[in-house]
Order: sequence, then structure tokens, then C-alpha cells
Amino acid sequence: MAKQITVTAVEGVPLINQGDDLAALLISAVEAQGLQPASEDIFVIAQKVVSKAEGRLLDLSSVDPSPEAKKLAAETDKDPRYVEAVMRQSSEVVRAKPGVIVVAHQLGHVLANAGIDRSNVEGAEANDMVLLLPEYPDTSAADLKARFDAQWNSDVGVIIADSVGRPWRLGTVGIAIGAAGVAALYDSRGEPDMFGRTLEVTVTGHADAIAAAATLIMGEGAEAIPAALVSGVMRGEPMPASSINRPKSEDMFR
Repeated sequence: MAKQITVTAVEGVPLINQGDDLAALLISAVEAQGLQPASEDIFVIAQKVVSKAEGRLLDLSSVDPSPEAKKLAAETDKDPRYVEAVMRQSSEVVRAKPGVIVVAHQLGHVLANAGIDRSNVEGAEANDMVLLLPEYPDTSAADLKARFDAQWNSDVGVIIADSVGRPWRLGTVGIAIGAAGVAALYDSRGEPDMFGRTLEVTVTGHADAIAAAATLIMGEGAEAIPAALVSGVMRGEPMPASSINRPKSEDMFR
């Protein structure tokens, strides 16, 4: 168990555009800052810059809403084109009411609006541009890890973080939607507690906890800090972030 954890903002990263070499830009910013990533360190990177670099932008003016999308848009008071985009990224509409659509994303996450966002998207107000989640965030994390490891002869972890709401609590918090070289979950079942009792249900959202800590430094608005370097955290046995998603058969609310 870590006795001290350090979270350092990666500053000086320029605004990311479609097609940019995100790994190269992050490496340049890290080295300009004088940081020395070491094996066991973990990079947490904002989903938005990953999506932008991968060209996950969608112009709603190109979207033709279906009758189903128009119906759901009327029920939720949303733009039918936006609702169509949400439905295309989703496998199931879980809940809907005026102002809110909660869906099961094709990646398995249950979240509002399929994670489609206008905030911090250049031109969103002028041309209806929105940003989708990365298509394969675990693969994106693995690709970034490979570049970082080659640059610094290291074995770092990479987490791609997004901010989501939670069903029983107000406020958003950072979670891991992509991971490489990090344990997404830490299973303590079978281990003793401090009094020797065997733990039976304790599974910790390890990657989510790291993402949430890094989000305190990165911010969720106009801070323009798209990445953080976390040191001092046990990485655990690597597993993808997709393993965090609760199976529908175990979800009491679906």
C-alpha cells in the first residue's frame, strides 16, 4: 500500500486537433517540464484530447435523425440530431426524462448522453460540432503506453479518464474508460482484514480511484491540463478498463 502519492500536472500541451501525434506532444511537454517518468508511474490522460487526436468529432449538421430519435428528443427536450448521435453510440436507452438521457454505451459504460460532449470543443457553438468517446479506449491507452515506454525505456501505466455522474450522488468524478499496464480492479476477496476476518466482497475500483485523483489536478473546465503523472501507486496486475463494467445480468437497475 502506498504511503505517499504524487500527482503532477503535465503542462504546456498545445490544443489538440484531429490527426495530431498526441504521444509526441505529451512527450515533448513532459520533457520540457523536466519530468522523469519511471517504471511504475502512471499517466492519466483526458478523454477529450484522445478523442480529438483520433478524429472523433461529429458535425450534427450531417446527422439525419430517425423517427425514434425524434420521439426521444421530444420527450427529453433535446436536439433530435444530438439524440440520434447518442442512440448510434448506444446499445440501450436505460432512462430518459426531460433534460436527461442515460444509455448503455457500446463500450459498456452506463452514462448520460453516451459521453457525447460539446464542452471544450472548438467551434461547437458555431457549427454544431460534438465529440464522441474514443472508439477503442483500451487500445488507445496501450498505444500511448508503447510510445512512452520506448521514449523513456520504462514500463509506465496509462489511464484514459472521463468525468461522469454517479447514480446515487451529485457531482461528476473522473473514471477510467481506458487502461493499459494498470489494474482496473483490485480484488481483495480472500484476504484478511485487520482483525483476521476473510474479506468476501471487497473489490476496489483501482483505476477509477487513480483517475479521480488525477482529475483534481487536471480539472474539468478551462484549466487546459490534459494529463497528469501519478507516482507512488501500486499498479497491480494489468487489466483493461473494459473489465470494470458491471455485466447487465448483475445490474439491479437495468
